Amino acid sequence: MGASGPNIAIVGAGIGGLTLALALRARGIDAEIHEQATELREVGAAVALSANATRLLARLGLDAQLTAAGAEPTELIHRHWKDGRRIAAHPVGAAYRDRFGGPYLGVHRAAFQRVLGDAWGSDRLHLGTAVSGVTEDPEGGDGVRLEFADGRSTRADLVVGADGVHSAVRRRVTDEDVTAYSGTSGFRGLVPAGAMPSLPDPGAIQFWMGPGAHVLHYPIDSAGTVNFLAVVEGPDRWTEDTWRAEAAPGELLAVFEGWHPGIIEMLSGAPQSARWGLFGQTPLRRWSRGRAVLLGDAAHAMLPHHGQGANQTIEDAVTLADCLADARTAGGPDAYDAALRRYERLRRVRTRQVQRSSWVTSGLLHLNDGPAAERRDRKLATVPADFGWIHAHDAQRAAADAAAS
Repeated sequence: MGASGPNIAIVGAGIGGLTLALALRARGIDAEIHEQATELREVGAAVALSANATRLLARLGLDAQLTAAGAEPTELIHRHWKDGRRIAAHPVGAAYRDRFGGPYLGVHRAAFQRVLGDAWGSDRLHLGTAVSGVTEDPEGGDGVRLEFADGRSTRADLVVGADGVHSAVRRRVTDEDVTAYSGTSGFRGLVPAGAMPSLPDPGAIQFWMGPGAHVLHYPIDSAGTVNFLAVVEGPDRWTEDTWRAEAAPGELLAVFEGWHPGIIEMLSGAPQSARWGLFGQTPLRRWSRGRAVLLGDAAHAMLPHHGQGANQTIEDAVTLADCLADARTAGGPDAYDAALRRYERLRRVRTRQVQRSSWVTSGLLHLNDGPAAERRDRKLATVPADFGWIHAHDAQRAAADAAAS
């Protein structure tokens, strides 16, 4: 290893990989990023960034860029699927920032990707490099060798799998079959607010809850573009090799027949997307093996019902960067191995708690009208108190507190 730290290879130039690279650079550690796509582009419509991530991104100097790229919802509103009545509403905006020390932002994934990519630049970013395997370095030592699909290979002291649900690096870490299909799937889209005259409060983040389905939507830019995720039950089994499958024309609208006119306008306002299978992940027994370590969806994919997939990935990235920077300072032959163990200890419980909470939430959003839905509706009045622990968490403070204890 060099004096500035280990030779780090990051697999994946999505949100997690780029955030980790930027966090490492801020701590004086360089990395090489390997991305299988030939250009930086995010799959999916948008991402919701909560304070537990925006605080960390601000420390990387990205707050102004993100604020300019995204939109800050006015409220969090839960609504009845048919008549649109406000079942529960809580302020976001300035009240949220005052409480949690960072904004809640909706942002187009492509815009977020550009913010991160522009901050990193093109140096040490290798596009079109699909990783086919991760093996021990045949020349000995503690390093690993990345094998690429085109036959090339490279050595690294440490490899980080930020390569998503179908992670190639995870196959090096564990042979567990961890992905778990939720029995639900989603359709995504972007619609101008002007195309939905019947939609109340288009500037809010809203959940419309109904029998066997729900719709989440929020604004993502200053032009009034609204991102939606419509979640439906089924299919019973997911048989596709990827998490996307084509759906029959009109299939989405058929599920939402009889829903509020604003929802019908929304779902009609964008071409029907592919169907996205919604997968969670059973907790891994281990996040690292030797000098290979995982972060983000590669380690703990979760359902989108708390909007925490990207936010937990950002927490992972900053925590791992801090652990590696501390290891460089400490020195010694075992410092980096200890850093990976510390990273896992700091992140394992937190991510499992968010995973479990997201899984439970799905069923609660799909209740038929009746006593169970009425009990849920009463509980929605306490959402800020019940889920404030997610948004108030400061990954860096948690790491410092753990080190001091």
